[in-house]
Amino acid sequence: MAEIDSSGDDDGPDVRVPSSGSPLPYFLGKRIVILAIVVGIAFLVRPLVHGVVYAALFSPSGLVLIGGGTITALILWFYPPWRLEREEQESNLVSMLFEDDQTPVDGVVVGGGTAMRKLRIFGAIVGVLFVLSILVSVPAAALEQRTLAQQTMTDATEVEEFPQANANNPRVIPREVSDVTTRGSVSYRTHRLGTSDIARQEDGSLAWSYPIEPDGARNMLLDNQRGVLVANMTSMDEQQIDVYEEDFTYGEGMWLHRSARWNVKLGGFFSQYNDDAVEFSHDGNPYLYYPKTGHEWHLLPFPHTTPKWNGGALVHPDGTIEHLTPEEAQANEILDGQRLYPMTLTRAETRSLGYREGIINQMPVIGAHEGEVEVANLPESADNEQPFVIDLEGEQMSYVTAMEPYGEDTRGLDEVWFADADTGEYTYFGTGDETLTGPERAMGIAKSKDSQTGWGDNFVVTEPVPVTVDGDLWWHIKVVPTDFTDVTRNVFVNADTGNAIELSDDTAIREFIRGDIDESELDTGENGTDVEPAPDNENILYYVLITDENGEVVDRIPVERGQDTQIVAPDDERVANETSP
Repeated sequence: MAEIDSSGDDDGPDVRVPSSGSPLPYFLGKRIVILAIVVGIAFLVRPLVHGVVYAALFSPSGLVLIGGGTITALILWFYPPWRLEREEQESNLVSMLFEDDQTPVDGVVVGGGTAMRKLRIFGAIVGVLFVLSILVSVPAAALEQRTLAQQTMTDATEVEEFPQANANNPRVIPREVSDVTTRGSVSYRTHRLGTSDIARQEDGSLAWSYPIEPDGARNMLLDNQRGVLVANMTSMDEQQIDVYEEDFTYGEGMWLHRSARWNVKLGGFFSQYNDDAVEFSHDGNPYLYYPKTGHEWHLLPFPHTTPKWNGGALVHPDGTIEHLTPEEAQANEILDGQRLYPMTLTRAETRSLGYREGIINQMPVIGAHEGEVEVANLPESADNEQPFVIDLEGEQMSYVTAMEPYGEDTRGLDEVWFADADTGEYTYFGTGDETLTGPERAMGIAKSKDSQTGWGDNFVVTEPVPVTVDGDLWWHIKVVPTDFTDVTRNVFVNADTGNAIELSDDTAIREFIRGDIDESELDTGENGTDVEPAPDNENILYYVLITDENGEVVDRIPVERGQDTQIVAPDDERVANETSP
């Protein structure tokens, strides 16, 4: 039986088929088998390609570039090379776009001239798709922000006063202080503490929680997450650390198919997991919870997508993973009191509010910027980012975002938004004609009115967190040494009046947040310092501070405009004249 060589300028090894048969079925069959093998491998390791697949399905620009590129690759993959040769002979169109000659590089690199021509066609089409994806992304991104802002405003409720903070759960210990002190209090040779997050303890208090992860390449490949550690954040007087040790079948810090994030993607592939896991305990057992974010398509006025809450994945130590809808997560007994709503979704929704008055309104040159707000800036030393996580009355965790008016020089608050961490429902307080002090200015006030010296060299103010006391908004700021080994005091700055007070024990902090202490009742010595905070006086140019051996201010001498200061010896006659009767 005679055989014919159909390889020609094929894009692979020579293909020989019986002369009585057609080369097309053999060619397509071989390509289908190879493609099936590739797809099968990709399916088995699908968490590795999760980001690419998700972008192709739920991003307009990703759909154009990745989806269009995939379709182009499949068409070229299954297109018979001999037909490409025939079409090139019959038409000069292709030869005008691509050179038809073969070079030695063609044969060595891709095994034939047809393969090289296919790669050139693919590269040209992908280049066109790339430009098209950029053009598509511009209106799609603006419409995403506009639609998300409209959805957020529609579902939000404006309130006339701030909701009351939970006095039993103040955020007294900043994250960085907890990281330093907690890691200094535990000792693991083969494990380490992972990234800290906020969780509710079984007694109802808030804590910084840490996964106990394998440490080192060998242990990350073979060892297991050892459990969860939680450090109470609500007390200055003593550090309470609880450890819930139990090996996780799938956990944090475990590589590839043994990691919890890998396995939650296997069972919930069409969601994103942008948030860090929430580590917590229930009935003495450790758990992990991953909030899930999805997207939905909007076809008009131009195709675009917006993010939405898809529920969450609850990981048990024994490897059981429950993929829960939002309603199922809220009803789950194990998750009662924990943060369920994705914080990254809250961040995206509040940042979109700049588009609530329209796309044109917020444009840099032609926009009027009427009613436009933006997330308030935080200085680099804040060691925090919005939204802030606080506990309201009734042990209801809330994400709080401070919004300031649009403008480079504006630092006052225009609105304060509260997102229920359990449901994602929004309430917000609008200041109207009144502008409240923002976090950046509040940190400056805390420095100027706090009695501690050596800012930047010995001590820093950090982690401003909004708290609400009797309907008023206060910024709760911490004073810590530069090595973050302790919290020396807590400073509260009134966002309305700018008044600042200092409290240095847990009882006073709780009484103040509860409203049992009025700021007018705080006399010298009752606010955690022996020196009354410096009053605002525009005539005062600066202060001469007198400190003890510990750096504490024991006296403060005001120097007004037109006055000067000199340092003289004790036997200077001017001192004697001043002190003589």
